[in-house]
Amino acid sequence: MKNLKLALLGCLLILAINISNAQNRHNKTTLYPSYKGLIMAGYQGWFRAAGDGTKATRYSYGNEQRSGLDMWPDVTEYEKTYETPFKLTNGQAARFFSSADKSTTDLHFKWMQQYGVDGVFMQRFFGETKNKKHDSESVAIIKNAFEAASKYKRAIAVMYDLSGLSAKGEDCSSIIEDWKYLVDQLKVTNQEGAKTYLHHNGKPIVAIWGVGFPDRSYNTRNIGLERVIDFLKNDPVYGGCAVMLGVPNSWRTLRADCLPDPYLHEIIKQCDIVLPWSVQRYSPLLHNDMDRYRDDVIDDIKWCRDNKIDYVPCVYPGFSWHNLSRYEFPDDIKPVGSIPREGGRFYWQMLSTAMSAGASMIYVAMFDEVNEGTAIFKVTDNPPVPAASTGTAFTNLDGKPSDTYLWLTGEAGKMLRKEKPLVLKMPERDAQK
Repeated sequence: MKNLKLALLGCLLILAINISNAQNRHNKTTLYPSYKGLIMAGYQGWFRAAGDGTKATRYSYGNEQRSGLDMWPDVTEYEKTYETPFKLTNGQAARFFSSADKSTTDLHFKWMQQYGVDGVFMQRFFGETKNKKHDSESVAIIKNAFEAASKYKRAIAVMYDLSGLSAKGEDCSSIIEDWKYLVDQLKVTNQEGAKTYLHHNGKPIVAIWGVGFPDRSYNTRNIGLERVIDFLKNDPVYGGCAVMLGVPNSWRTLRADCLPDPYLHEIIKQCDIVLPWSVQRYSPLLHNDMDRYRDDVIDDIKWCRDNKIDYVPCVYPGFSWHNLSRYEFPDDIKPVGSIPREGGRFYWQMLSTAMSAGASMIYVAMFDEVNEGTAIFKVTDNPPVPAASTGTAFTNLDGKPSDTYLWLTGEAGKMLRKEKPLVLKMPERDAQK
């Protein structure tokens, strides 16, 4: 009997050791142990160009008759660029980059380090989680991003976007297997070199975006979301994560852009961080709209504090959806620059308002989003000439340098960490820099 007890104790000890080892699947050390004090941006990495070696049949810049871009990148520093059908004012062909090129990703992370952008959430769209062969170009881009993040010591984390989830009985459980793949094969939480996967309260962050929006085809109650959250938080091998949930801007009141379903609050309380989507919800064209934003952030923070979860506000530099809306919403074509940047003033208003309202961490939409005109990376003030015959037109930068928004983001990060005093007026750069 004694030997049997010893044997059982031995088995339990081995099981405990195995569980302990399993919990070490994520590297415990990182240069970024907390989101607090950081300004992170979303990173699409979905741009393709003719001749870049990918299987793409549609290129991100489109053509003169049909383009989905509203801003044009400044491509002067890219190692590889590709000719497009668009023309510059000097008559030369406008050129574009490809996210599939490793050199592109490397340059973007180099800019982050140079200007003090803390890092990015890599967008992982739901359709990509169903690719069991994992041979998609998006995987190569993720590999390049994590390598560059380590090289330039930038924070990085995965954000699953539920866009593409169908309403026909499909659930989001494929995220579970995809996360296992990213952890086991791509080593996202255990990079080679410098460990920079973003943690929060000692746990690697995994974001899930797209919960509670009324324009989605899926019903949040029926997509297995609780199972995915439970897996990410509690699985002994791949769990132990902090979950960040991307929700509508009016998530707290369940009004306006949010489904009036209190189930959303139940889901939020199972997570660690809530991220409201503020893009298009505030504008410098509306009187005292920053006061409304301030009040929303203050009330959101209080709700989160009362419910013991963390809060990250979303800021953005402006918005433009003219070209895409021409064929996606022909009855509601948006003007060029519908939410104007005002030379950076609107962006700084959002950043400074969020910080003065008590935000301890910030999410920027987005790093490279030139489709919706929210990009903070280098874009040109001299985009291709408009195509008068088709209505294709691009926004400019109000005469500002192409790196204006990278610089502003870095300045805001210093103020968030109290390395510099917070100023409500947009800071001015040294003319020699």
